[in-house]
Amino acid sequence: MEVRRVALGVGESYELRLTGRGARGYVWTWQVTGDADAVSVSEGPSAPVEVLPGAPVERTYVVRGRCPGGRARIRFAQLRPPYPEEAPYDEFVLEVEVTGAATAP
Repeated sequence: MEVRRVALGVGESYELRLTGRGARGYVWTWQVTGDADAVSVSEGPSAPVEVLPGAPVERTYVVRGRCPGGRARIRFAQLRPPYPEEAPYDEFVLEVEVTGAATAP
């Protein structure tokens, strides 16, 4: 499991790209712990691309800093919804610290 740490200013966003396996029935889910109000997580835009059937597709998720001084840990897990008792196929953890102001790009 990969762990990545980022610092975001209030209103600043971070795009995370994860390889999807939707053709195999897997979806990425996420859970925020720590200061859950410090960040927001949403699915990002997906560019239309032609892929072969069954090929992996990159998924984009946008994490945005909301509350200064907050620290959140976001655990992304790749699961098959019909089989919630199965262990995740893949996991990724993003640790986010939200600073007091937006930082310059």
